[in-house]
Amino acid sequence: MQSIEVSPEVRQGRNKLAATVVVGHAVKHLYNSALQVILLPVIKDDLALTGAQFGALSTAGRITGGVTTMWAGYLGDRFANRSGLMLAISLGLMGGSYFLLGRAISYWYLFAVMLLVGIGPSLFHPPAIASLSRKFPDKRGLAISLHGAGGSVGEVIGPVLTGALLTGSLLTLTYLVAFTWREVLQISIVPAFASAVVIFLMMRKIPSINSNTGSARDYFSSLFALLRKRAMLILVAVTALRSMGQSAVIAFLPVYLLEDLSFSLGEIALYMAGAQLVGIAAQPVMGYLSDRFGRKVVLIPTLTALGLLYVALKFAEPGPQLLITVLAMGAFLYSLHVIFIAAAMDVSEGEAQSTVVSLIYGASFIGVLSPFLAGLIVDASVTSNAFIFAAVVSLASVVVFAFVKLPKTANQQASSTGH
Repeated sequence: MQSIEVSPEVRQGRNKLAATVVVGHAVKHLYNSALQVILLPVIKDDLALTGAQFGALSTAGRITGGVTTMWAGYLGDRFANRSGLMLAISLGLMGGSYFLLGRAISYWYLFAVMLLVGIGPSLFHPPAIASLSRKFPDKRGLAISLHGAGGSVGEVIGPVLTGALLTGSLLTLTYLVAFTWREVLQISIVPAFASAVVIFLMMRKIPSINSNTGSARDYFSSLFALLRKRAMLILVAVTALRSMGQSAVIAFLPVYLLEDLSFSLGEIALYMAGAQLVGIAAQPVMGYLSDRFGRKVVLIPTLTALGLLYVALKFAEPGPQLLITVLAMGAFLYSLHVIFIAAAMDVSEGEAQSTVVSLIYGASFIGVLSPFLAGLIVDASVTSNAFIFAAVVSLASVVVFAFVKLPKTANQQASSTGH
């Protein structure tokens, strides 16, 4: 396989950039997984929330997250040389919102703060991934997949650490102190702020590659130009459907394990962490394969497999069957998203990188009602039917995706021309 030429300017500092972004993404997902996998189910149980109320909390964060992501795309392109500051603000806002969540006095206070919770994390992806895309045009799928793998590391650590803080134990080790969910959320502000400072200091001397977006008008002009491309529209639609399925599963799988199967918090943490461990290994492999053989060759079979695994969640018996299903699901759950981003950047031909990231992440805004809809289904039937809902919309995305024609990756182009 031939490789494409990358200028010294682009190569300068890119390994340090990749390491910094991956670490920052791990921190972000440590917080996100702790909230989604452990803390929100505990809050639901402690406050006796209905399935619809619980789903509405997850939906609230996605509403503000979708809106914030679109503006983060503009900021990421307009101020490409300020990516480190944007990432620091993202982590800082996240810590602050979690602190406020820990001081909740009512359900509607929880709902209002969850709107705020959606803002901080959504500022992270557009500048982070766009920076990687600009610095790694020859290894875009791999670089973005490594970014995703960093998130999976955080997803592994978050539930395990939070479960230990709540129970006062980690595996066979027992500690003297167990925190309440309120205390865990409030003390989380300290490491979030510390991480924000470290990320900012690490990134401030890394040379950036400027984009050509100079104003909000330029940004929206780029956005509308992208949306005129049929391939981009299909990628947005498929991303929205895939996100609907994933959101429902992430919201209700921990609830299913806790309430229906009576798993302990430690067992839930280990199941969810195990899925992420598989994802850590799978993401770089899938990113490399998508660079080498094309995005669609990887996405079609894996999208199909993920939809079928959602169905299997409902029928798997507790024990080895359920564990294998959850682990297999982990291989695809986050890997697919990063490859969709790489595919969208291929379609955009390297233009407006942050805008492309915000567009794909913003596509999940279309599916913000997914946890709430799944919650209505759960209230009317059983928790595991949320997985059937997820499977239906996920398999529908495969049908839509079959009609898209994607451009060749940079490495495919280099191989076909012999350069």
